Amino acid sequence: MKIHFYKYQGTGNDFVMIDNRQNIFPKNDTKLIARLCDRKFGVGADGLILLENHPDLNFKMVYYNSDGNESSMCGNGGRCLVAFAKQMDVISNEATFEAIDGMHYATIDKEGIVSLQMMDVDEIKEEGNYTFLNTGSPHHVALIENLKEFDVKQEGAKIRYSDLYGKAGSNINFVKQLENDIFAVRTYERGVEDETLSCGTGVTAVAIAMHKIGKTTSKEIKLNVEGGTLKVKFDAENNKFTNVFLIGPATFVFEGTINS
Repeated sequence: MKIHFYKYQGTGNDFVMIDNRQNIFPKNDTKLIARLCDRKFGVGADGLILLENHPDLNFKMVYYNSDGNESSMCGNGGRCLVAFAKQMDVISNEATFEAIDGMHYATIDKEGIVSLQMMDVDEIKEEGNYTFLNTGSPHHVALIENLKEFDVKQEGAKIRYSDLYGKAGSNINFVKQLENDIFAVRTYERGVEDETLSCGTGVTAVAIAMHKIGKTTSKEIKLNVEGGTLKVKFDAENNKFTNVFLIGPATFVFEGTINS
């Protein structure tokens, strides 16, 4: 079976995109998905995303991590899927779609900047040296000073596999404050089991966490990741964060066909 695919990236977080509106992709084939995401034997990506039909909305998003397993929400993947849906003429400049964590609204401008509305957040766990919250995916957020030299893969894996989060694990974000409303972020992603150049739900979690613990009063925050720059804006009132938007570029890389 030949599979036609498209490759997209959002600040270095890259994805294999497949138009599955005809339901032809073998969705339960974990090994196939992992091979397509493999950087040596496949296309190479942090994850694979299916564009599918939805009875009421513009489309449905089905997301798999690079290990082949269906996963929780991926913010950069959602932004890239919006750009892909525009390329496929499914949408023009705005979209409503369903993902694993519910319905999302998004817009895309002429420069390919996608603004994706994320879920509201009202449960945030503050501990002495970290913050934990769910922004569609679970995120551990910790401030550190030596971010450039930090071994994100090794230290992130320690926390991800620790008793703190059990078998399910968590994504782990390490953060350094640069200015009042600017933070540098590096993320260890579960399912990828490595550092990625960017994580959309991760920077969303960082922005909300930094506001919650008083590191910033801004409701529009710039996040510098290894693959570029993202922005998160939100409304905050009574410890509830609403109208949360993840904003940044989503870029088409190439398309091709591969034998399954």
